[in-house]
Amino acid sequence: MSPQKQSGNPARQAQIEQTVKQQREAKRQEKLAEYQRQLKKRQRGKLLWWVVGIVAVLAVVAVIVASIVFAPRSYTAGSEGATIEGVETFDLESDHVEGVVEYEQNPPAGGPHNIAWLSCGVYDQPQANENAVHSLEHGAVWITYDADEIQGADLEALRELAPRTYSIVSPYEGLDTPITVSAWEHQLKVDSVDDPRIAQFIEEYWQGGTAPELGASCTGIEGPGKL
Repeated sequence: MSPQKQSGNPARQAQIEQTVKQQREAKRQEKLAEYQRQLKKRQRGKLLWWVVGIVAVLAVVAVIVASIVFAPRSYTAGSEGATIEGVETFDLESDHVEGVVEYEQNPPAGGPHNIAWLSCGVYDQPQANENAVHSLEHGAVWITYDADEIQGADLEALRELAPRTYSIVSPYEGLDTPITVSAWEHQLKVDSVDDPRIAQFIEEYWQGGTAPELGASCTGIEGPGKL
């Protein structure tokens, strides 16, 4: 900064000093105003990020809660060694064939099947054995029910027992029990949707057991009545 100019006139000197003070004060006020603008901008930025962060957290929490509340029951693939009363076990072939197959079980729990597999999911109409069996070969479970016996709240509860993936739920004509749950070479027949063995069977054989093509795709042809 250049030295302050001096004047021999006291009045003039006072005027000069007053002008310098005003200039300094003006600069100080300008700096203060700029600092306050920057501070407010920074505070607005922090507030914005806080709002964005809170909204993001709430969105994630909402998604998690919704997935827990509304998602079907989840299962652990290939649980080992459970003994479930009433489960029948078979030794079946896995050939690809054409046409209608006469199965040893009703519904089938494996055996020769069509080259096209059924897309996993929930159906409100009966499905072709030959396509559903191919899905069993990929590790799916097939939950079948007597539509005259299982309706309303019982049907909804049965559908909720199905895993999110690799499961088929469909009505089936000619069952000798209200509900039959099948996996490759394994089958369980029960009288009520409240039977705890349904979940036990799924836990044991879903994406496990003896399925020859375990883990292969369960997205194939869609049968009638897919929901």
